[in-house]
Amino acid sequence: METQKRATVYFDAEIHQALRLRAAASHRSVSEMVNEAVKAALAEDAEDLAAFKERSGERSLSFETFVQRLKRRGRI
Repeated sequence: METQKRATVYFDAEIHQALRLRAAASHRSVSEMVNEAVKAALAEDAEDLAAFKERSGERSLSFETFVQRLKRRGRI
């Protein structure tokens, strides 16, 4: 079994109420739901970091240069 750590988190009152209602409706605890949401956010961050690493060798192009090229080609 994984070791769990305790943390104090403060929610806006309406957000907390929504969490409690959803937890009751889904027969889960607020802690389970918060853990799932944090894990999902961290997984998304891991995907983003992998994509950044994968593209790290690509040539960079500034927004200004990109817009100038569009204008020169008559696209804008």
